[in-house]
Amino acid sequence: MKEKKEKSESCCYENLHPSHKKEIPRLNRAIGQMEGVKRMIEEQRYCPEILIQLKAVRSAIKSVESNILKSHLECCVKDSFSNKEESQKKIMEIKDLLDKFQS
Repeated sequence: MKEKKEKSESCCYENLHPSHKKEIPRLNRAIGQMEGVKRMIEEQRYCPEILIQLKAVRSAIKSVESNILKSHLECCVKDSFSNKEESQKKIMEIKDLLDKFQS
């Protein structure tokens, strides 16, 4: 019988998912940047300055998105390889995600 993995471990097993807590500082930084953008708009700052900050926020969010996707592929998807039905579900899930990312 397989031992149940702890939630703190990085890979999926029996409905436990990888921890993404290391992304919280990046998210907090992005939230702070958004607050800064809001202040810039309230202060009627120069448009290019606002746009540069918005680009920085998008970049931070993309980084978090990319890290979570990589973790999903390295853990949840990889773990499904031992079960053909489960691996097919994961492949469809990834296809759906990629379609959503292109929108």
